[in-house]
Amino acid sequence: MAAHPPGSILFRKWDIPRGSRLALWRTVRPAQLFVASFAVLIAFGAVGLKVLPGLYTGPALSWKDALFTSTSASCVTGLIVVDTATYFTFAGQLFILLLIQLGGLGMIAFTSLIIVALGRRLSLRHEAMTSAASLYDVAPHISRHYLMRDVVRFTLAIEAAGAVLLYLLWAPQLPNGWRTAAWPAVFHSVSAFCNAGFSTFSDSLIGMQRSPLSLSVVMGLIVAGGIGFLTLEELLLRVKARRREQIFRVSIHTRLVIAVTLLLLIGGWVFYAIFEWNRSLAGMPWPHRLVNALFFSVTARTAGFNTVDYTSISDGSQFLTVLLMAIGGSPGSTAGGVKTTTVALIALLAWSRLRGREVVSFWGRSIPNETIERAVGLFVVCFGVVTAGIFLLAAFEPRMERGGLFLEHMFEAVSAFNTVGLSAGVTSGLSDFGKFVVIALMFVGRVGPLTFAAALATRHSTRASQFRYAYEDVVIG
Repeated sequence: MAAHPPGSILFRKWDIPRGSRLALWRTVRPAQLFVASFAVLIAFGAVGLKVLPGLYTGPALSWKDALFTSTSASCVTGLIVVDTATYFTFAGQLFILLLIQLGGLGMIAFTSLIIVALGRRLSLRHEAMTSAASLYDVAPHISRHYLMRDVVRFTLAIEAAGAVLLYLLWAPQLPNGWRTAAWPAVFHSVSAFCNAGFSTFSDSLIGMQRSPLSLSVVMGLIVAGGIGFLTLEELLLRVKARRREQIFRVSIHTRLVIAVTLLLLIGGWVFYAIFEWNRSLAGMPWPHRLVNALFFSVTARTAGFNTVDYTSISDGSQFLTVLLMAIGGSPGSTAGGVKTTTVALIALLAWSRLRGREVVSFWGRSIPNETIERAVGLFVVCFGVVTAGIFLLAAFEPRMERGGLFLEHMFEAVSAFNTVGLSAGVTSGLSDFGKFVVIALMFVGRVGPLTFAAALATRHSTRASQFRYAYEDVVIG
């Protein structure tokens, strides 16, 4: 068979010399592969939701809604245009759960997990794609290979433990519980750990608002999935070292993650209890009010489950939820948001400047200026993207019966970009334009705006990238 001409669109990959294919592979940057992996997963999910048989109890989703649902599941967001519990069959829910699991770990990370599980080593390029570039700077004592191996252990162990606990708690409560509780338990365990917020119950977890043990298990899964695998790895190593009576120093990254996570959880808990005690939590015994107020604080930062109708909460609670959603989880986790460490570094920068100090420090260590600059840059970019999303929804979405919906549209945009999944009740009523805006926000928010920008950026020569103009100062403040 004659080879196809080089310019033909019909040429096959084996028509390209192996050396050229390797050279092409090396020109693709990790950021481009990372973004492309999510795009491929979303496309796979959308096509699957359209062509696979037996996924629906009624008519199939339109292409637009299939793309929306696939993006929401793959980006572990949880925003829905149809009821997952009633619109999908068991096969449909299983397909969505597959997208959640793949999206929560990331496609490239998932393929790396398979390689490690088979006992093979990752190539240096594969390690560069699956690990943060500064991993050795943050935690030089942790091997990337062992971290990827433990990601498998953490994921399977935590999700399995959560599923068993939920099954034991829900079996006595659900109709024919011992036979029907297994699938909801597995689904919610995976969805909670991946911080997805999808539920097989039509009312999410409103039916469990008087089951504090169930809510505690779900909260534990959400927090475990949101603090990051690097933090989990260091905590595990710390426990092992204490058992052996050895000294193990936890990195500043993990200390900062834990400190900010506790501060946000406790602070949110207190404010939600104040705002909702005699509103959405009224009528519950006071212990249940406390547990539900804590659940507010946990789920708001990234998970998307709800135990009350968010259209009924106060404006103060809605705005507090927007703030917590914007912060999100921690780096290297299944959670979204600008991340706890980003907000913490900006706060530490402000505190250092107020005290007249040039260097930002925490727990007896100084933070490099380059890291501070990246945190500020990420915050500014995220603020700009979310603001653009809010503007598009507020300006071009048709008004509903309640008149102006600025707070609801802001809530929706922040929830989508930070892959939270909570909604103030406007998702299903969005126009086609609004749904595509939310799809774009979910995608950019999941891959990260800086990673997305790096994937689109063109390569510059080293000399051009080092060029600068003469300095000249400006007045600020």
